[in-house]
Amino acid sequence: MPELPDIVRYVASLDRLLKGQAIAGVRVRSPFVLRTFEPAIEQIIGHEVRGFSRRGKRIVWELNDGPFLVFHLMIAGRFHWRKPGYGGRSKADLLAIDFADGVMTLTEVSAQKRAGVWLVASRDEVDALDPGGLDVLNSSQAAFAEALSATNNTLKRALTDPRRFDGIGNAYSDEILHAARLSPLRRTQQLSAEEVLRLWQAARQTLSAWIDRLAAERPDRFPEKVTAFHPQMAVHGKFGQACPVCGAPVQRIRYASNECNYCARCQTEGKVLSDRSLARLLKDDWPATIEELEDPTTNNDRQG
Repeated sequence: MPELPDIVRYVASLDRLLKGQAIAGVRVRSPFVLRTFEPAIEQIIGHEVRGFSRRGKRIVWELNDGPFLVFHLMIAGRFHWRKPGYGGRSKADLLAIDFADGVMTLTEVSAQKRAGVWLVASRDEVDALDPGGLDVLNSSQAAFAEALSATNNTLKRALTDPRRFDGIGNAYSDEILHAARLSPLRRTQQLSAEEVLRLWQAARQTLSAWIDRLAAERPDRFPEKVTAFHPQMAVHGKFGQACPVCGAPVQRIRYASNECNYCARCQTEGKVLSDRSLARLLKDDWPATIEELEDPTTNNDRQG
């Protein structure tokens, strides 16, 4: 799933490419992608794109005269910039928006179509889609500590809760916890003041570094390939490879449709966490579905 650094990159790239352009047409390839039906999606035709922003992991297109398009890419949704006249009917295509210079498509290479598009008339309706998580990059240590200890969950769950923290998902939570030298199983209300400070600093430094790193990758090109796995990452997706800090093999734990990567030497005092026991623990501390995790209108967390 695209997370904060990827979303920031998308917003900058979309703004550079499409700001000031008029929408010439729209084609819905999959009706399931539309999460609103009034106003009709065809009403965006003729509107000029005024700019882009984000609400958590949602990307907001602001059009002139008021309407807003809100995209949530979920796990496998991606934007692709095509040549003018693109009329391909790939099974992955969900939506195509025509411009004079090209076609912006929304694709999803997944059997489970989870990506969604909302067309709303006002900024208030956009704000209502925001899960409301804390913006860590612009937060104080005190605000971070308050959000962290709101309920007694595992650190892995807390960092990826969009109602608690803004834009952090499975990949960057692994990287943040590794940088902070903290176990994903530690409970939020069990941390010392020094550990909370360490986690706050690690979150800010990790997210800032990756925003800068992704922005520097071919800034003149639209990001066609957005992935949660990067060779420069310390532990995420690195199961069995050497930890860049201590050289110990990175460990992996699988639960639900996710996995958690960590270094036992750096984060768990050398203890390799039992896959079965961790899965049982996280089962009670993790939403049953990705929709439950990402939907701000639900509040079904099984809190510890």
